Amino acid sequence: MCDTLVSLTADGVLFAKNSDRDPNEAQVLRWVPAADHEPGATVSATWIDVPQVGHTHAVLLSQPWWLWGAEMGANEHGVVI
Repeated sequence: MCDTLVSLTADGVLFAKNSDRDPNEAQVLRWVPAADHEPGATVSATWIDVPQVGHTHAVLLSQPWWLWGAEMGANEHGVVI
């Protein structure tokens, strides 16, 4: 089971997440810079292609080494998931 915790205080915000991963599973940190995309561009996901938005914000992702996507991350505006 996974847990996600958020603490909001006058000193700032703390985001924490644990997951039921193997203790030795590598998590790759990936920095994806902000980018502008051409109209009609698509993103290839595991099974489908989806329309790309015109602009994406920079994001730092934590990705299990074997996974297509990410398990958690934070963007340049401090939004985390």
